[in-house]
Formats: sequence, C-alpha cells, structure tokens
Amino acid sequence: MDLKHKLQQLDEMNRLAELGGGQERIDKQHAAGKKTARERIIALLDPGTFQEVDKLVTHRNSDFGMEKKKFPGDGVISGYGKVNGRLVYVFAQDFTVFGGTLSRANADKIAKIQDLALKMGAPVIGLNDSGGARIQEGVESLAGYADIFYNNVMSSGVIPQISVILGPCAGGAVYSPALTDFILMVKDTSHMFVTGPEVIKTVTHEDVTKEELGGAMTHSSRSGVAHFVGKDEEQTLMITRELLSFLPSNNMEEPPLKTTVDPSEREDTTLEEIVPADPNKPYDMLDIILKVIDNKHFLEVQPHYASNIITGFARFAGHPVGIVANQPSVLAGVLDINSSAKAARFVRFCDAFNLPVVTFVDVPGFLPGTNQEFGGIIKHGAKLLYAFCEATIPKVTVITRKAYGGAYDVMSSKHIGGDVNFAYPTAEIAVMGPEGAINILYRDLSSPEEKARAVENYRDTFANPYKAAALGYIDEIIHPKSTRPKIIAALEMTRNKRKTNPVRKHGNIPL
Repeated sequence: MDLKHKLQQLDEMNRLAELGGGQERIDKQHAAGKKTARERIIALLDPGTFQEVDKLVTHRNSDFGMEKKKFPGDGVISGYGKVNGRLVYVFAQDFTVFGGTLSRANADKIAKIQDLALKMGAPVIGLNDSGGARIQEGVESLAGYADIFYNNVMSSGVIPQISVILGPCAGGAVYSPALTDFILMVKDTSHMFVTGPEVIKTVTHEDVTKEELGGAMTHSSRSGVAHFVGKDEEQTLMITRELLSFLPSNNMEEPPLKTTVDPSEREDTTLEEIVPADPNKPYDMLDIILKVIDNKHFLEVQPHYASNIITGFARFAGHPVGIVANQPSVLAGVLDINSSAKAARFVRFCDAFNLPVVTFVDVPGFLPGTNQEFGGIIKHGAKLLYAFCEATIPKVTVITRKAYGGAYDVMSSKHIGGDVNFAYPTAEIAVMGPEGAINILYRDLSSPEEKARAVENYRDTFANPYKAAALGYIDEIIHPKSTRPKIIAALEMTRNKRKTNPVRKHGNIPL
C-alpha cells in the first residue's frame, strides 16, 4: 500500500472518530439542546488550539457481543489546548457513544490526561455527560473510576481541577467531580445524583423528579454541591474560562496578573453612606465589595448557597484575590453550618493556589438553635477557624461593623494570623452585643431607664474599634472611602510573605 492510500486510510479513521456514535445520535444530542463533546471542547478552548490524544482508542471488551460494536475514541475525547493563551488539559465524555459510559479503555484515556496535567503543572477540565459505568465491562469499569478518583486526590491542591456537568452524572461518576475544586452545572439539562429517582422510589418510597433530586438549582442552592450555574452550555463554558483567568496553572505559580486602568489610589466617598448608623439595620456587603475591587468585576462562588456568607474572586491592582465576606442582608450575616463549610473550602482553595484572601467582617456571632447544635455547628464552625489558621497566604481583613464573640476570632482576626487588620469607625468589636451583655452584667437592674443607660454606656465603651486598636489587634482604623487604596497597599506589602507551618504529614481538619 502506497503512502497515498495510507493517508486516505488515516483520514477515514479520523473521520469515523470525529463522527462519534453517528449522525443520528448527534442529531438526537442537538435536539435535546446539548452540544456534542467535540463542539464543547471547541467552545471552551481558544480557537485552533486543541490537540487530541488517543483519538483512535477502542474498548477491549468481547462480552455481550461488544466486539462487534467499536467506535474510535470509545466515548471520551481527550487532549490539551489553551484557555486565554494558557495550557489546559481537557476530556469530554461523548454521549453519542454508548451513552458516554465509562469503559476501561476510556478511563485509561482520562487517567493519561490527568497524569500529563500533573507532570506539566496545568489545570484539568472534565466535561461530564455520561450514563455512568459501562455495565458490559463490570468491575473493569469500576476500576477505571477508582483510578480517576485516585488521580483527583493526588492532583488536589497541586493543579486546579474543574468539572463541568453537561448532562447526566450518576452513581460512582459523581465522585470524581466531588473531588475536584469547582463544579459547574447547566440549568435544566445537567443532573447529579448517587441514586436516581427510580431507586429512591423503590427503597424509600419517595416520589421525586430528576430535576428536584439532582438538577442545577438543587445543587447550587440546597446541597451546595455545585459552585456555578449557567443558563445554557455556552454560558457555562464561558464561566469556566472566566474562572481560569483568576487561577494560577499550578501551586508553584503566582496567579495571573491582568493590566487594569482602575487607579489603585481611587477613593469612593459613597462608601461612607453604606453602613447604617442603626446596628440592627441590614445592608448589602456586595455594595462595599464592588466599589473597592478592580472594575466592579466579581466572580461570586456559590451565590445561591449559604448566602449569609459571600465567597468569590476579584482583582486588586490587577492581582487576583479570594474574597470572603459576611452578608448582613441575609440572616444578619451570622455564621452557621453551611456558611462555615462553604467559606472554609474556599479559603483552603485560595491557600493551596497562592491567592491572598481579603475578608470583610460584619458578624453578630454563630446562629443559635437546636438544629445548629444537633447538626454539629461546633464541628462545622471549627472548619472555617481551621482554614483561616492554616492558611499561609496574605490575609487582609476589614471589619465594617459587628465582630462579636468567637465569630470575631474566626473571621481572619489578628490572633489567627491576619496580616493586616483594618476597621471602619463603625466597627463594634466585643464579646457580645450591648443588650445581651447588660442582661448578664446587671441582672438586678429593674427600671427600663437604668437598663437603657447601662446599654448606652456599654455601647460607648465597647461597641467601637478603639479598644482593639489600643491593644494592637486592629492595625488601623480607616476612612471607608479609602478602603481600596488601603487594601492594595496591604496586599503589596504582603506580596512576598513567607510562612511555613510545622512539618507534618497533614493536619486533621474537623470533617
């Protein structure tokens, strides 16, 4: 056979691989409002940068007549390319081939990509759209999943790992995304669950739809499994690109600097009007955040889950940072089980990937109640405390109003390693609020006038930042209008921070 025929043979093999499960199944995928695996990769990566790996791999199974059903690529497309000019590795499950089910062969393809990414120090993005384990392969398919899980854990904190759920993701398949750093889902078309509605109906007799059980809104607002939701695949893949723009390629790199025309010394007098004089009046912490970051560009993480705390990525003077902030407009910004776990995982991610954390504090304490105590608020609240204590990245804190009790300690206070701690003149740093304190300190006061006087006296003495500043627990009490320049100066000062925790195999975070 001459070269011409050999090249024709190669072209035919490539054509078959690119056709996946065939035109009919591709049309079915489009009819369901979904892109094909190949189209998704093209939409995610910079144009013309995708380099495919293992394009002609086929499964090795001969049970149940499978030897007669072989497709080049075998239900997963894998390779590497660029996002915003930076190297990333990607694999996309192809639902048109055996419903995207995982075989031993395509598990090996995914594992190869994971190994390469770890070696080269670049992010891995998994585009999930799969019916789960390939039943015809039995334990081989399960072994393939376990290999992928193991690689997820070995890569954790070394390279960013992102899972984009673009269709079904059920059974053992959900655990790889759960081990990665961020999960993105698409409204209406993506689902995640360990056991589906039919199994649940059989075992517990509960009637639940696929959407209620494992849809994007369920996981982004109720379970906290998903971090971002897109209205369609296009938007979800664009969120993935935006997320990557804040992250370094690996744990040895600094996050990518982006040029900005937003002046570092910019002051904003409208910041002086946001925090109300009445300590019990709510306000939106996002109003402060958006006014001080670069170009009002804030990528909020888990915006629909535990909204009493805000987490997300922003930039100061072009440098990416993580932001953690109490949200006084939801549950008064109180810390509870869900918000503690949400913020703790976010802080640990930032610490792993050299992103400084800027914390905005307005916290009245931990949420009281039997639900919280029985649910383990002690253990879960300790996660956030642990995460801030353990983090060796630069930590800058701004107390805007309340910082009461143990919650003051937990929210990146000076005592647990805050590098620069600012407070507004409106800050109240105390063991508890004035009313509660007076009820304990002066139990015998009978007349309402005496009580009111005592409360006022306590407020004047303790409900301010000056006591903490006198002790050096607050580095500077600042004018709200100068929040941005003060934070930028603090971040510049801490840029070369070097801190190492005691040598150990790993700590034992309260899980």
